[in-house]
Amino acid sequence: MGDALRLTLRWVADAVGGRIRSGDPDGDIGTVVIDTRIVQPGDFFVALRGARLDGHEFVGDAFDRGAAGAMVERRFAAPAGARAAVIETDDTTRGLQDLAHAVRTASGTRVVAITGSAGKTTTKDAVAAFLSGRFRVVKNRGNLNNHIGLPLSLLQLRERPDVAVMELGMNHPGEIGALVAIAEPEVRVWTNVGDAHIGFFGSADAIADAKAEILERAAADHVLVCNADDARVMARVGAFPGRVVTFGTSAVADVRARDVEDLGVDGMRARVATPAGDRDLTTPLLGRGNLDNVLAAAAVALELGVSLDAIADAASRLTPAERRGVVRRLRGGIILLDDSYNSSPEALRRALEVVAHDARAPRKVAVLGEMLELGDRADALHEASGRRAAAAGLRLLVAIGGAPARRLAEAAVAAGMPAAAVAHFDRSEQAAGEVARAIQAGDLVLVKGSRGTRTDIVADRIAAEFS
Repeated sequence: MGDALRLTLRWVADAVGGRIRSGDPDGDIGTVVIDTRIVQPGDFFVALRGARLDGHEFVGDAFDRGAAGAMVERRFAAPAGARAAVIETDDTTRGLQDLAHAVRTASGTRVVAITGSAGKTTTKDAVAAFLSGRFRVVKNRGNLNNHIGLPLSLLQLRERPDVAVMELGMNHPGEIGALVAIAEPEVRVWTNVGDAHIGFFGSADAIADAKAEILERAAADHVLVCNADDARVMARVGAFPGRVVTFGTSAVADVRARDVEDLGVDGMRARVATPAGDRDLTTPLLGRGNLDNVLAAAAVALELGVSLDAIADAASRLTPAERRGVVRRLRGGIILLDDSYNSSPEALRRALEVVAHDARAPRKVAVLGEMLELGDRADALHEASGRRAAAAGLRLLVAIGGAPARRLAEAAVAAGMPAAAVAHFDRSEQAAGEVARAIQAGDLVLVKGSRGTRTDIVADRIAAEFS
């Protein structure tokens, strides 16, 4: 990607406010890693202290595997006889963050940062896809979007790409603000406010206040892309000092979808109006939530000079990330919607809308795992989700998890689903075989749940049975 940014031991020590304990100050620093299991010769190991493991206990292993150096905390005694380079600092987690920030600053790369309760990863992937025809682009690796994952992702900027597209995750106040300070984005994207992690906040307004940290440290030449249809978002963006660009279906949105057509498992179609003109846009991504994500990505791409024709072409070729709404067409005409990566009340509502809008399947089946981190609102939110499930026209509903999942199943029955068409299991391992046996030719099957409920086990069993 052009002239890479050269990091030396001295450069890193200066960036993190550390001291070189051993090694050549002008020696090169290789790939930065935090897991000794992936260390390659020449890598630089950062010993992080976590809740369960202390990376300092593995420094010797890193050196044995060929690491050329390590960052450690000052009180750590290096293994006897170790010849590798060592930088010591007060806090290695902060050191990793400071190093990433220094790389981000030195790289000259433009950074796009994305936050929101739902759709961050899809929006990130769509932005990267729309920009990649014109720019050299990097994005978060996998789901590395927290106080450790974001710095590791930003270290890709050593290769000096044109644009970095980074999603910012959180589950407590203050986290987005800390990530913004590390990434210093010129373009910020706020997709929406929902109920994800509401157990840590108490209300959707508190979540919105925490997400609003995406606005911090902004300058007059920065851009905010935000959801015109989300009242909580729009109520908080008035003080942004830069330019605000909106997306949505609202008449006031700068990038607006109209004549929206839900194609069920085939995706979405809409006429999109923008300051650069209007185009028909079709995407295989499912549901109106994903259409919003595509609109947000389109707004970013237009700001960076990508043509509307190029955006429409790229939108038609988008694919979902693994287990985030992947459509699998199986034997017997069975269609599996594998959305088992995670779940929240808002994300589940959107997934059920996709199922409800598909008119071709003779039977619709949903396997719904318990949604976590909802606090004292868990029962009420699961009951509301059960009523939505009943309204989606399901012929079979399987709920998996603890008491909140049982509440979801009970609410679906109370809303009119036959009791014989609703089942509850404590664990996905118990449900997988029963679900596979209950599926019939032509079924449309949605599998969705929080990661902790492991509904991916059910999705994999269905795929194996009907591949």
